[in-house]
Amino acid sequence: MTSSQAHGEQLLHINGVELCVETFGDRTAPAVVLVAGSSASMLWWDADLCERIAAHGRFVVRYDHRDTGRSTTYPPGRPAYSFTDLTLDVVALLDTLGIERAHVVCQSMFGGAGLILGVDHPDRLASLTFLSCSTGADDLPPPSADLAMPAEPDTSDAAALAEYVVAGARACAGGSPYFDETAMRALAEHDVARTKNYASTLVNHYAIDQDGPTRGGFGDIAAPTLVVHGDHDPLLPLPHGEALCAAIPGAKLLVLAGAGHDLPRPVWDAFVSALIRHTQGGRS
Repeated sequence: MTSSQAHGEQLLHINGVELCVETFGDRTAPAVVLVAGSSASMLWWDADLCERIAAHGRFVVRYDHRDTGRSTTYPPGRPAYSFTDLTLDVVALLDTLGIERAHVVCQSMFGGAGLILGVDHPDRLASLTFLSCSTGADDLPPPSADLAMPAEPDTSDAAALAEYVVAGARACAGGSPYFDETAMRALAEHDVARTKNYASTLVNHYAIDQDGPTRGGFGDIAAPTLVVHGDHDPLLPLPHGEALCAAIPGAKLLVLAGAGHDLPRPVWDAFVSALIRHTQGGRS
């Protein structure tokens, strides 16, 4: 099996739930675990991107959070788990896949999982990368005044759900010249069709107990850290990424010119190049 081949989706019993997981590349290579943002299944880490990272000698893991994709789901508005539980899903995933230490990449809201991992489970990390994340400090700028999110759709209407996802992604792109509506619609339609309960996907991550680490804060993260942020991000404007980088000792900042609160294909070269440099030397 070559270093850039997918291993196919698996439903694994992990941490008392069922998670859908897909891996790419050589299982003996340094592991890169991709943690998607809120309401985002593994599909939001594009398979072509995963293949590209794996082709540089990495074992890439993407998975569906609880209440996304094919993983365990709960009734809308009643998630029976906390932020810490979702973070422990990552730890249990490493255990199940036989990975001692991983390079973990966390996106958006689930930068909080990276914080918990970095502070409470440092022995499981080779490095951390935060994409479109924030410290959450009160003095940071609010979302852009131009950010107009769509009204929630009829969750029984798959076409309406897909259009809602496209509209939300368009808004979060922040006017980026890289927003690809055709590709986003294909992703949205696939995601809606594949997901067990999209009504739960839309609301449950925002209803959980957003607890944090027990042993400290961002200043206590010792893992080598890369902060990646788009300069068009309307949801968490660039000062959020700059503040996050400043809060973590030794962290480095990569600003993706033209990107919003997402990772569009035209910036993949810059992102992958930085990630490969950042993850040199550590092995799973």
